[in-house]
Amino acid sequence: MAEIQHPYPSLPDLSDEERIARAQAGFERLRTRRSCRAFADTPVPREVIEAAIRAAGTAPNGANHQPWHFAVVGSPEKKRAIREAAEAEERRFYGADGDAPKASEEWLGALEPLGTDDQKPFLETAPWLVVCFAQRKGGIAEDGQTQNYYVNESVGIACGMLIATLHEAGLATLTHTPSPMGFLRDICGRPEWEKPLMIVVVGHPADNATVPDHALQKKPLEQIASWL
Repeated sequence: MAEIQHPYPSLPDLSDEERIARAQAGFERLRTRRSCRAFADTPVPREVIEAAIRAAGTAPNGANHQPWHFAVVGSPEKKRAIREAAEAEERRFYGADGDAPKASEEWLGALEPLGTDDQKPFLETAPWLVVCFAQRKGGIAEDGQTQNYYVNESVGIACGMLIATLHEAGLATLTHTPSPMGFLRDICGRPEWEKPLMIVVVGHPADNATVPDHALQKKPLEQIASWL
């Protein structure tokens, strides 16, 4: 039986000048996005997070299997458990317990301009942690058996749309990726076929929040694009 087809959704009828202006305006808003590592504990309405996750759920994905799950953590107990487990992994990564660091000297050198270390207080301070999981199996029915496709690509796009929507809502974000991340599956009660991909920390920046100069250095268009 042939699949039912629907008309492509209507798009705004714009002139070339209007399209250019809209694209430029979108760039001007997104160019102010910066990773934040110092958050205030100011509450953020749950409805904002819900809308951002709905936006993420519209991302293109392999076979329309939508292979993602977003576990939203707001309880102090869960946030504390995530921080404790993440910092344990970070201490091993940086060698903060006196052992040899798990990270290479080159990797640690690349992180040095950002000023990161094994302490992650933002995991407790920020009002919301969105733990993003990639579903290796499940399909639309999430049966735990159907094979999913282009999983990391699909979830990566969805996370980008999540972050863009949160930025549009006037919130600060940070992508945090402790390694390994299996503890997130246990804390969030997710099945074994789901792979934790990242934590998106969401909230308002603290009054003393800063951005290192290194983070402001962006490659120019001529370096990131080719016209063939």
